[in-house]
Amino acid sequence: MPEISDPENTILMELEGGTVTIELMPGIAPGHVERIKTLARAGAYDNVVFHRVIEGFMAQTGDVAHGNAEKGFDPRRAGTGASDLPNLPAEFSRIPHDRGTLGAARAANPDSANSQFFINFADNHFLNGQYTVFGRVLSGMAHVDALARGEPPATPDRMLSVTVAADA
Repeated sequence: MPEISDPENTILMELEGGTVTIELMPGIAPGHVERIKTLARAGAYDNVVFHRVIEGFMAQTGDVAHGNAEKGFDPRRAGTGASDLPNLPAEFSRIPHDRGTLGAARAANPDSANSQFFINFADNHFLNGQYTVFGRVLSGMAHVDALARGEPPATPDRMLSVTVAADA
């Protein structure tokens, strides 16, 4: 486990293969950082599947409405849901979508991000300025790389738990 300099702005994502430690960027995207921490603290991300995992591109998760493996994951609706909280306005920055960065998933409207996010498998600079970057993987990227591929995967992997490091 890496040294965590800011536990209040670090997320620990437990996957089947191990822990993914994610540094959040409150100075870049404060609204998105606050949202992921709020949902993590509510347990909303626990047992939510990775419903869209594209080789060489990214792994998407966070559909708290339709993606919970324990409450009935619905592959036909995966990726269409969000939390009960209002959508977030875009917080675009100059931070590039490099391998290991977290981006806020959204619909066509740039101000439609809510609970879903993705982790980039590669440098996806064509996303720069179009999707909010709000974190980066500090350690455990190998566990993300090992996720089952598909849209949705036949047997999707899930986040066992997501916690704020300050609460762990």
